[in-house]
Amino acid sequence: MYLKSLQVKQFKSYDEAQFDFIPEINCIVGENGIGKTNLLDAIHFLSMTKSARGIADQLCVKHEESYFMVQGTFIYQKHDSKNLPPSETQITCAFQKGNKKNFLKDQKPYTRLADHIGQFPVVLMDPYDTDLVRESSDTRRRFFDGMMSQMDRQFLDQLLRYNRIVQQRNMLLKQFAEQNRVDQLQLDSYHQPLVELGESLNNARIQFLKVFIPSFQEHYAKLSDGREEVMIQLESSFEEGKLAEYLKNAESVDRITQRTSVGIHRDDFSFEINQYPLKKFGSQGQQKSFVVALKLAQFDTLANSKPRKPLLLLDDIFDKLDDRRIQRLVQMMSEEHFGQVFITDARPERTKSLLKNLKSNIRYLEL
Repeated sequence: MYLKSLQVKQFKSYDEAQFDFIPEINCIVGENGIGKTNLLDAIHFLSMTKSARGIADQLCVKHEESYFMVQGTFIYQKHDSKNLPPSETQITCAFQKGNKKNFLKDQKPYTRLADHIGQFPVVLMDPYDTDLVRESSDTRRRFFDGMMSQMDRQFLDQLLRYNRIVQQRNMLLKQFAEQNRVDQLQLDSYHQPLVELGESLNNARIQFLKVFIPSFQEHYAKLSDGREEVMIQLESSFEEGKLAEYLKNAESVDRITQRTSVGIHRDDFSFEINQYPLKKFGSQGQQKSFVVALKLAQFDTLANSKPRKPLLLLDDIFDKLDDRRIQRLVQMMSEEHFGQVFITDARPERTKSLLKNLKSNIRYLEL
């Protein structure tokens, strides 16, 4: 699979622009602030239906404009038609301020945005990746849940339903506090669906980590020459199989805090190095190696679960990574480990020097 072309209108810093890409390595170069990152974010939109930065759709509209449009043409081989020519699909995202976002595949709108997730997988590496280590549990949950959602439609559907129920329950708890009353039957109506979905999602995370962790550890060992041991632990707010009991016991606290305090929406993924918390005891270099290994394992996990490799977006990483990590990425490119790659850099001469020995086709797009 690869992205053949991209068109943007009124998207972030762009008025209107058209780009054509090759299936191998696409280097987007130009001065800082000229729109390289925004171009990658447009590609992310086509895959994940939203910005990689987690910002609201209206903030992606160019200043003083009322709408944006992102459109791309993907070329891919259907897994059940290997003897037929590759298929061409056009994906369009259009957003008008004050209206619902429209997402279309070959001009046919999706009934649900969730139906698009996972069809055109993507992995983004950027300077903000270390936020996975430094920021709150929300950031780590979004990373793993986003990865699993690209792989497993059932997981995504259950996660969306679970989050919707938690939101409705929290609104009910707030209403109880405002009215100084409690309707136990109404509160109990949320209990069973939270338990069923929560237990299923928790088990899915546990099973996913069993597959993901060996790949992650292998990549980290190659980045660090095997000098440290790393691990990822799922830290849950309840014991496996006991969510119903924990939810019931937490009801009094939930009524006071007006929020659901137990469940998979409160869990965290703990990052460890040599059995100690990475955030506290890992050096800056170790933290960078950790997140690079996370992203490389993300790529491999998605590639192994899909009939086509994900797009790999490398945003301004040559400025942030040291020679060891950069050489590891270049080596993997030389081994044709990846599919289509997009690289941004403010120093084109550096990119050309790093990639000069690759046999892959390389296209340079100067903004």
